[in-house]
Amino acid sequence: MGVERAVTRWYVQRQILLNGIAELEAKLQLLSENAQQPESEESASLKRQVAEALEKLRLMGSCPKPMMG
Repeated sequence: MGVERAVTRWYVQRQILLNGIAELEAKLQLLSENAQQPESEESASLKRQVAEALEKLRLMGSCPKPMMG
């Protein structure tokens, strides 16, 4: 059984976004544990990047249905 290119591309892009989000959240967690200040510029930047990645993930929508049988 073959999987169409669009489906494979969707899964790869989704996994890249999920990995990026996990990495950013780990950095944010580490920064919040080590920070003396409640909200730093770097922390705000990381939160913005996480929000942008989540928005991209949302805009991707659901997986395209394979046309092959």
